Amino acid sequence: MFKGFKLDIKNALSFVEEGEYTEYLKKAEEARTALVRGEGPGRELTGWVDLPHITDREQLDRIMSLADKVRKDSEVLIVIGIGGSSLGSRAAISFLSGTADDGHRTKGGGPRILFAGNDLSGTSAKAIAESIGDADFSLAVISKSGTTLEPALSFRVFKKLLEDRYGKDDAAKRIYCITEDNDKALHRKALKEGYHLLYVPKEIGGRYSVLSPAGLFPVAVAGGDIEELIKGAEEERINCLDLDPDKDPALMYAALRQLLYHKGRKLEMFSSFEPCIMCLGEWWKQLYGESEGKGGKGIFPVTAMLSRDLHSIGQYIQDGERILFETILGVENTASDMVIPETEDDFDGNEYLAGKLYSDINRTARQATIAAHVKGDVPCMEIILEDQTEHTLGRLIYFYEFACGISGYIQGINPFDQPGVDEYKKNIYERLRDI
Repeated sequence: MFKGFKLDIKNALSFVEEGEYTEYLKKAEEARTALVRGEGPGRELTGWVDLPHITDREQLDRIMSLADKVRKDSEVLIVIGIGGSSLGSRAAISFLSGTADDGHRTKGGGPRILFAGNDLSGTSAKAIAESIGDADFSLAVISKSGTTLEPALSFRVFKKLLEDRYGKDDAAKRIYCITEDNDKALHRKALKEGYHLLYVPKEIGGRYSVLSPAGLFPVAVAGGDIEELIKGAEEERINCLDLDPDKDPALMYAALRQLLYHKGRKLEMFSSFEPCIMCLGEWWKQLYGESEGKGGKGIFPVTAMLSRDLHSIGQYIQDGERILFETILGVENTASDMVIPETEDDFDGNEYLAGKLYSDINRTARQATIAAHVKGDVPCMEIILEDQTEHTLGRLIYFYEFACGISGYIQGINPFDQPGVDEYKKNIYERLRDI
């Protein structure tokens, strides 16, 4: 039995030559050396590489202590952030809870976790405010600057709601700011008002911050075991640093996806037959899209929820233009399961499945879909997770982060900046001055 997860690349290797793959594995090994030694572009933002190793007991205790306070005095936690400031924790909470729906708790109970500040919709903000009702609530504001438009406006809205309910002084005790130790707006405001503070290291960019307080605090409030999350990430870090290239899943994945891109596969589709994994796909989409989409280059990341999307875009996947490859995630031991019941008349023709577990049907459907897509000329990699525990999730998160850095270096770009994001923000702010 494998531990954590395993990467199966046989259904993608068949689309490339052995010599080509060997060449790209060598490039991946060179990229690993540059990343670990801090010799590549964006080296000032690679603090995440050793983060699981240097996260100390004191920091975890403080995160868990503040999370316990929220769990005791609040029925709802509103997490305000956008991009890497919310997608990571949202993905982890969904994965651990076994549901893709917002507002669900992970094991052990705790407050409902609602996410705000990731859009500019008044309808959305109003719905979140109304969903709180009379429940006691707290805010977690996650931002390096405090001035990014979407979370900044959301913080204004929900801070007022909090102060109207509890008064300014008591409301301040319910506000948790996760930011850099800097002289920017959110940090200054937190110090002035006496908000609780947790710090994200300056050497870690937002999309690589899920294993920092930015991700750990909401997960802890939701009942997740953040110690196990870090332990799993540290195990994977050791693998990424020490394993031979042809045995290291992160290097194998990075090398093969870049080789497929070189051969004309411009899109990678992240797919899963488990709805609770799809929030992880949204985090992955930002991680890889923002890291690699530069200089007119980059694999375009897309997601597909299976089997649902087989009934919508399945025709294109199977028979459309051959520009994509697929990575499918499955779970060997799901968090829970159900048995298909019997019927008296077999009205739907599916009585042969009565008494079977959903998980067995899910696994069979996944394997059948991979076979069909490969036959339709779609390279497929498969990642099988051992279970839905924090330890396995920590390993998977670190695997994706490390592979992203390697993949970006193979591509020849800085995978840790985002100049295109800065450009659209500039345009938005200029136009808002005129409304």
